[in-house]
Amino acid sequence: MADIIEHQGIVENIDGNHLSVRIVQTSACAACGARGHCAAADTKEKLIEVTTPKASDYQVGQQVMVYGALSMGMKAVWWAFLLPLLVLMVALVVLLSIWSEPAAAIGSLVWLIPYYYIVWFNRRRMSRKFSFSVRPMPAPR
Repeated sequence: MADIIEHQGIVENIDGNHLSVRIVQTSACAACGARGHCAAADTKEKLIEVTTPKASDYQVGQQVMVYGALSMGMKAVWWAFLLPLLVLMVALVVLLSIWSEPAAAIGSLVWLIPYYYIVWFNRRRMSRKFSFSVRPMPAPR
């Protein structure tokens, strides 16, 4: 199971074949005793959309386990951080040969606008690649 990302969550909404699951995402050091004095320890609530044909098997308020492939996380890092950084660096190098440094810096940031527009325009296609699954939590013993 090392290639699976899992989070416990609570079903917030059911709409046809779609579940909205609220998860609490914590940093690795959130369980540390010094977390109250450390800026690195944080938690965030996220709402995850899960499409499943068995959505009617779940109830609002039910605890579930949301999971996805680790490779999906790596793809998300590529699309959200690494590729935009590459676009930014290439734009900066190209524009530095044409313009002054401040203009090249601003121009390279402007190059990110079409990149993120293309990502937004292809959001439905990408949502098929970035899909989560859900399973009920086992009953406590």
